[in-house]
Amino acid sequence: MNACEITAAVTAAANTIACRLNDEELALWSSVLVQLGDTLATIAAQRDLCSRINSQTNDANQ
Repeated sequence: MNACEITAAVTAAANTIACRLNDEELALWSSVLVQLGDTLATIAAQRDLCSRINSQTNDANQ
């Protein structure tokens, strides 16, 4: 999937979900999904940092 296909799919999913929820439910799910995205970004950043540290440690030990 390229970037345009991903954004189109996300937009379609958002519209589909929004049509089925009332305003309160939509606000709640919006918050939940923002938190999910933030948490996934934190995990990815932590993995990257650990990978870099491990790589540096391995380089120093060789």
